Amino acid sequence: MKDNLTRRTFVKSSAVAATAAAFAPAAWASAAGRRGVESINVGVIGCGGRGTGAAVNALEAHPATRIVALADIFADRVDGCYAHLIDQANFKGRVEVPEEQRFSGFDAYQKLLAIKDINYVVLATPPHFRPIHFEAAINAGKHVFMEKPVAVDPTGVRRVIDASKAADEKGLSVVAGTQRRHQAPYLEMMDRIHNGAIGDVVSASCYWNQGGLWDHARRPEYSDMEWQIRNWLYFTWLSGDHICEQHIHNIDVCNWAFGGPPLKAMGMGGRQVRTDPKYGHIFDHFAIEFEYEGGRKMLSMCRQIDGCAARVSEFIQGSRGQASTETGTGVITGENAWKFQGRATNPYVVEHADLINAMTSGNPLNEGKRVAESTLTAIMGRMSAYSGQEITFEQAMKSTLDLSPPAYEFGPLPVAPVAVPGKTRFS
Repeated sequence: MKDNLTRRTFVKSSAVAATAAAFAPAAWASAAGRRGVESINVGVIGCGGRGTGAAVNALEAHPATRIVALADIFADRVDGCYAHLIDQANFKGRVEVPEEQRFSGFDAYQKLLAIKDINYVVLATPPHFRPIHFEAAINAGKHVFMEKPVAVDPTGVRRVIDASKAADEKGLSVVAGTQRRHQAPYLEMMDRIHNGAIGDVVSASCYWNQGGLWDHARRPEYSDMEWQIRNWLYFTWLSGDHICEQHIHNIDVCNWAFGGPPLKAMGMGGRQVRTDPKYGHIFDHFAIEFEYEGGRKMLSMCRQIDGCAARVSEFIQGSRGQASTETGTGVITGENAWKFQGRATNPYVVEHADLINAMTSGNPLNEGKRVAESTLTAIMGRMSAYSGQEITFEQAMKSTLDLSPPAYEFGPLPVAPVAVPGKTRFS
């Protein structure tokens, strides 16, 4: 870790890895298609629970995948991820991460991306870092699997969109962790919707209502920065709040049904139960009305409060029927009634298999812009709830909001105040 890594230095240094990369994606994919794939080398940036899980999913997705490098801000996360992976009996010999390819610190991602024979990287750090790491990975010529959301503010969203354009120019494939886009019931149901099974899509609603999640207790030796990163769910600059970090899944499904993002949002929310300082400053509930072209409305609800009714689902209303989802299934009612009867596959594995297929077939797949738009949809809803104002997609896209800290270093970092609708200003 560099002791005094300012934000400007941190951002500029993402270009360093580009000069170290000798990987030519188009040529590699063509050769792989001719002779079969012998080895697909994967590097993992972000070694917490999701990054470790994604590494396992990558190993499950194709017999040629190998985990060859790990990076995280915290060395204990790298060590924990490595210990878990080498303990998996099914993947003996496919986790080959020598000590010199286990990196920690704010600049760990740069060191990993400089490894020439890595074919694709998993980006699974707290979402704030995603635009920085994604841009650096594309500059380094790597294919990318990146977890959702892909940013926490409009500045980051624009950066992801620009890097996605660069990925297209380089023939690189990008898959996002919106796994419903790779899940059989959703794929079949959405194909039917787009082919008129429920008529015209006229409205929708979506939900992620559940109880509370984990929190990481502060230790005396933690600086403000370390405590916030380890407890990243509860800080908007790191997670985007739970409407962005979690509810994006459902919002993305509705954008999929409508054929693109909404035009504007009017929302509300608050912090009624999770008021202890250990929960940072995020809200514990949101309700947003999104409006799409033609005046069509979508109601979005998300909550993380114990003891309340749970619901994680989407509902699409058409002019001649309805489509609804629960985890692992899809149902259409009306004149073209249908229920998914196919074989359920693990979408967390399928999304990696789809990325690998795109890499090796020479037919690139790039989900970067789409997931960036769904991320901005969630950010727009949060902005509306925080401020109490109606926010348009265009306003959100042009917003100068940048939640980055003044420096990437372990030290003091005051917690921002809790947003107060009617007083917190949109920027």
